[in-house]
Amino acid sequence: MSLRETTLSVDVVETQVAIIGAGPAGLVLSHLLTSLGIESVVLEVRDRDYVEHRVRAGVLESPSVELLSSLGLADRLERDGLAHRGIELAFNGRRHRLDFVDLVGTSITVYGQQEVVKDLIAARLAAGDPIVFEALDVTLEGLAAPNDLDGDRPVVRYRHGGREHELRCQVIAGCDGFHGISRDHVAGLTTATRDYPFAWLRILAEAAPTIDELIYSNHERGFALYSMRSPTITRMYLQVAADEQLDTWSDDRIWSEFDERLPTGDDFAFNTGPIIERGITTMRSVVATPMRHGRLLLAGDAAHIVPPTGAKGMNLAIADVAVMAQVLDAALNKGDSAALERYTETCLARVWRAQHFSWWMTSMLHRFGDDPFQRELQLSELALVTTSTAAATNLAQNYVGLPFGTLR
Repeated sequence: MSLRETTLSVDVVETQVAIIGAGPAGLVLSHLLTSLGIESVVLEVRDRDYVEHRVRAGVLESPSVELLSSLGLADRLERDGLAHRGIELAFNGRRHRLDFVDLVGTSITVYGQQEVVKDLIAARLAAGDPIVFEALDVTLEGLAAPNDLDGDRPVVRYRHGGREHELRCQVIAGCDGFHGISRDHVAGLTTATRDYPFAWLRILAEAAPTIDELIYSNHERGFALYSMRSPTITRMYLQVAADEQLDTWSDDRIWSEFDERLPTGDDFAFNTGPIIERGITTMRSVVATPMRHGRLLLAGDAAHIVPPTGAKGMNLAIADVAVMAQVLDAALNKGDSAALERYTETCLARVWRAQHFSWWMTSMLHRFGDDPFQRELQLSELALVTTSTAAATNLAQNYVGLPFGTLR
């Protein structure tokens, strides 16, 4: 990064890639680009404390862990992450275990998204690479030239520390989420959507997990998920109405409902404790295309949303930027600007597989009204997945994570 100009009114800086958003997508991309010798600046509208403590997903696919390890960013993850060999599917009051290691030779790791973000921020700042927190009133200009990286360049303007700033770059990476500014700059953007007729009530509780794997429970009263974030913190979810009001759920009601929906036909019992965080998560699927407009490339939630049943959100964001890094290496280091044109197609192939898996898991596990026909279909599918090696292997392959996309 080189300082080009400082005036009384505007600070001007030049870099190769401007990254909008300091979530997993933007931060992983910044480290990938550094490994390729490409300079970047990360801009984030929130302050560092907020970014490092917003609680999100907690399951890392095997390819995500491998990528972080290859970048030297997994020391704390490998020490504190909870490695899970498989999951349990519960229905008709019984648990059925799927061992991913036996089925496909690998597994997943439970490690909170906020912990991943803390690791990535600390490593980037320790290397002296810039992250601008509280970058306000961000605007993007000069995006349209599709492949001409030597002509006029994009400009990102923002306000920080009471001053106006101008970031001149060759490419902008829009990693700022579904409600960020980047997606609004993609001309001709179309979206495919699916809204589900229910939501999730989520809690974090100060309660030690009683088992070391997730339980996905299909119950007549609705879906429930038993999960964890650490050896002392339990993460749990309940299917509720799409318009559910959080203030109607007392602690007693929450624990009573988990008692009903989690299996009771064996010796399983869960610990309770103080609920330290609760909220409502909407259930929807969104896929936007194209994921690129000129020199602006979208990644993660800026381009797609998945229901949380398949644990794919953070992993899809990491998969996107793994492809984006290949594209930018080709364009900026090797002079192959046409690689930009292959970005959307390469990413969406994996995005749609993850969407299908998340839809399938959601459809198999949740209650959709009082239709007895659909209920029996769900039970039949669950019986197949828990008795057929082929069906279990298909679930395991998708759950632990398909390989990241590779440019053709």
